[in-house]
Amino acid sequence: MINRRHIRVKVMQSVYAILQSHNDDILREEKFLKHSILKMFDLYVLNLQLIVEVQKLAAKKMALSKKKILATTLDLKPNTKFIDNKVIDTISQSVSVGGYIELNGLKNWEENNEYVKIIFEELLKSDLYKKYLASDEDSFKLDKAFVVDFFKEIIAPNEKLAEYYEDTLISWVDDIPFVNTWVVKTLSKQKANGLFVLGSLYKDKDDEDFVSDLFRKTVLKQAEYEKDIAEKTPNWETDRIAEIDMILIKMSITEFINFPSIPTRVTINEYIEISKDYSTAKSSYFINGVLDKISKEFVANKKIVKIGRGLL
Repeated sequence: MINRRHIRVKVMQSVYAILQSHNDDILREEKFLKHSILKMFDLYVLNLQLIVEVQKLAAKKMALSKKKILATTLDLKPNTKFIDNKVIDTISQSVSVGGYIELNGLKNWEENNEYVKIIFEELLKSDLYKKYLASDEDSFKLDKAFVVDFFKEIIAPNEKLAEYYEDTLISWVDDIPFVNTWVVKTLSKQKANGLFVLGSLYKDKDDEDFVSDLFRKTVLKQAEYEKDIAEKTPNWETDRIAEIDMILIKMSITEFINFPSIPTRVTINEYIEISKDYSTAKSSYFINGVLDKISKEFVANKKIVKIGRGLL
């Protein structure tokens, strides 16, 4: 499921887009924001489906080898460890996964099966695969460890696959690392004799509402927040502050004022971390200094009111 950190990143991108375009159609941009988050689930399912498609290709190749006129002993009695992998079987048999694929028309690997072949060939060449087939152990634990490593070492780092994802949907560029981690966590949590069920995109309704509330309130109040920022940065002209820094500070102020259950320090730390990935090398220090001043003033004049103990 999507976490608050990635929600903040997606909102940051949408705030940037609407400010850059000078477009005041908040509802349209909010709709695009929610759509881009929803499409993350497609990327998540496509990665799981890819593992299954590689297994299917392996089974198909094995069946063809048995039909060779001059079939070898290995062709006739192949090692079936991979095509019998218990974890992949649970994904393949999952009603949840199959239903999502059918409902959303995810025919990517049917229409672009060259990527299935690319991953399969990389797997065949890997020491990971050879070691797995050579093992005498037959257990769910070993199958799960192999699938996790297969995804981490072969699928996730594949540049051609990443390029395909980026060409398919531009918003996936920033989603790929998060979704890869999500897939690994999902595979790692799978239990023996358990059904494979897709989880929810959002943890709860609060997280889903957080998307719209953070976006709308930041955009609607961003001009007002610029005044607060200007007061705390007297030696800086507004246009000298990096645009992403300005947006992150405005989003922080939105959280200070409008989200009483989120501790002020959590907000500050979250946006400092985001700035390290999306802004300049010195941005984290600048943002921390500005937000520290603003938060102290807001607490003093009661513009920040948090619920619960230790939330400031």
